[in-house]
Amino acid sequence: QVQLVESGGGLVQAGGSLRLSCAASRQTFSSYTMAWFRQAPGKEREFVAGMTRRSAVPKYGDSVKGRFTISRDNAKSTLYVQMNNLKPEDTAVYYCAADTSILFSSAAASYDYWGQGTQVTVSS
Repeated sequence: QVQLVESGGGLVQAGGSLRLSCAASRQTFSSYTMAWFRQAPGKEREFVAGMTRRSAVPKYGDSVKGRFTISRDNAKSTLYVQMNNLKPEDTAVYYCAADTSILFSSAAASYDYWGQGTQVTVSS
């Protein structure tokens, strides 16, 4: 089992930037497909960005393409997402997730491990 701990959330004005980090507890971090999801109040959990274990072409949700960049440092067992040009509609709790499957999926149900989430609030 792997434990995931997110950090870096906070309050930012529209147009600003934040970088979220997700630290994994296991040395086998490099074997997991990793992703970021988010969930706003009253809405379903939404795929934000994902990256396979070999850091192949990253995948992004349509609403964040061109603004968010996902990356991973397997040596540090850490996943990141750089969020630029933030908008009020980006306000949500952001979750890090790990998938043991070798096939990439943007479906939340495919992910086996989840962090506790970090709040991102974007003011207008």
